[in-house]
Amino acid sequence: MFSWMKSSEHPQLRKMNQWNVACIGGRMQPQPEQEEDVFHQKDYEWVLGDELAQTAKLELREDKDIRNQALRQFREWINKNQDLHKCCTDSNFLLRFLRVKKFSLPMAQQMLLKYLNLRQTFSHMFQNLDVLSSPVHELISSGYIVVSPKRDKQGRRVIITTAGRFDPYKFKNVDMAKAHMITYEACLDDEQTQIAGFTHVGDVADVSAAFITLWSPTEFSTIVKWGEQSVPMRHKEIHILNVPTALKYVYDFAHNRFSEKMKNRFIIHNSLEELHKKVDPQVLPKEYGGVMPLSQMTDLWMKELISKRGQLLALDDMKLLSNKGIMTRKNNNNNIYGGLNGIAGLPGSFRRLEVD
Repeated sequence: MFSWMKSSEHPQLRKMNQWNVACIGGRMQPQPEQEEDVFHQKDYEWVLGDELAQTAKLELREDKDIRNQALRQFREWINKNQDLHKCCTDSNFLLRFLRVKKFSLPMAQQMLLKYLNLRQTFSHMFQNLDVLSSPVHELISSGYIVVSPKRDKQGRRVIITTAGRFDPYKFKNVDMAKAHMITYEACLDDEQTQIAGFTHVGDVADVSAAFITLWSPTEFSTIVKWGEQSVPMRHKEIHILNVPTALKYVYDFAHNRFSEKMKNRFIIHNSLEELHKKVDPQVLPKEYGGVMPLSQMTDLWMKELISKRGQLLALDDMKLLSNKGIMTRKNNNNNIYGGLNGIAGLPGSFRRLEVD
């Protein structure tokens, strides 16, 4: 959770980076300067247990010393970066980028810039993430996208999408994008999820031609590419159910928009029996062999979203004033922050991406 919560409400938020912003009352507010060395303040306390600590160490290279050093340097970089305005420096917020990039600080910095750029470039889709606004509230309430209240055996949150519940004559692609982004952002403040990642289950039965044409090929390709590079999520498994033979070409097109790493995490299932061999039925709605009806699961998820509404709306206070610091193939020979000269000038951990 971000630091607009009272420090007593979460043990990891006892102290806030006092020199850039403080997130208070659901909105980010300027904080007066303090004389203390804020780069060395110890505002993080591990409370997730030994088993998850081992997972973080093995999969993300995270330990106490690496984490504290990375947080300190990340905050220092944010403070010196004149292109960032009111960027949250809360440990929880910064750790989602560090963890997804296995504590490669330059890569986490780049993802933060891309994240803010994504939200601003497609502001009609990724800002004003208000779960109570219509028609997004109606779409999520329909059971189109829901997060199971139970984690899978790997400790991951399970996101369940039922395409047949999306009415393409009532909702637009913007509504779809907002419903997904609200779901993702609401999950990302959970540290266990930052470490363990996500499992996705998507049922594409009863998909109509109108649903398919919600996005142009160019729009879809752009959103997928930017989203994968910008949103700090560890997508570990993606299970697709009920792909009609007639729509196989649509699946192939969508599948090919993803990176090779992501492509390898897609699994198509032709039946619930096949799905249950990979996904514990206990995390699924009753309609898919689980215990809890989808309607009840949806109600629980909506309550969780409403409880985080202020946090999600406060994200809009962060601004990227210029995107010149974002490295692309076109500009990777230009100097950016800290005298870095393209990819070649970055630390080895940036140049050598490991599969998570």
